[in-house]
Amino acid sequence: MQRRGFLLLALFALLALTDAVAKKKDKVKKGGPGSECAEWTWGPCTPSSKDCGVGFREGTCGAQTQRVRCRVPCNWKKEFGADCKYKFESWGACDGGTGTKARQGTLKKARYNAQCQETIRVTKPCTPKTKAKAKAKKGKGKD
Repeated sequence: MQRRGFLLLALFALLALTDAVAKKKDKVKKGGPGSECAEWTWGPCTPSSKDCGVGFREGTCGAQTQRVRCRVPCNWKKEFGADCKYKFESWGACDGGTGTKARQGTLKKARYNAQCQETIRVTKPCTPKTKAKAKAKKGKGKD
C-alpha cells in the first residue's frame, strides 16, 4: 500500500514538473525575438560597465523593443566587433620596414544582422626571435 502511495506521489510530482517546464517554454516563445515580428534589428552589445563583460543588446521591430543579455569578451579589442566572425589565414612574414606581420580574414558569420566587411586585414607587431631552443639544448648536454 505504501509503494502505491509513493508511486502515485512521484507521478503527480513528475506531471507538475513537466507542466511547469512547458509553461516556461511557452513564455519564452511568446516574448522571444521573432514571435510576432519577422524583421528584428539588433544593435551592438553594450557592456554594463567598462568596455567588456556582461551587457545588453537592444532589438527593435516596429513598435516593439527588447533587451537581451550578451557578453563582450575582455580580450576583444578589434575594430570589427564581436558580432562579426572571420576565418583567418596564417600570419604572413614579418615586414622589416614596419615591424609588423599581417593576415587576412573572410567573413564566416554575421550575428544579429551586424554590418560586417566581407574581408578584413589585421596586423600585429613581429615578435623578436628568442633563444629558447639554444637554452634547451644547453641544459641537455650536462648529464
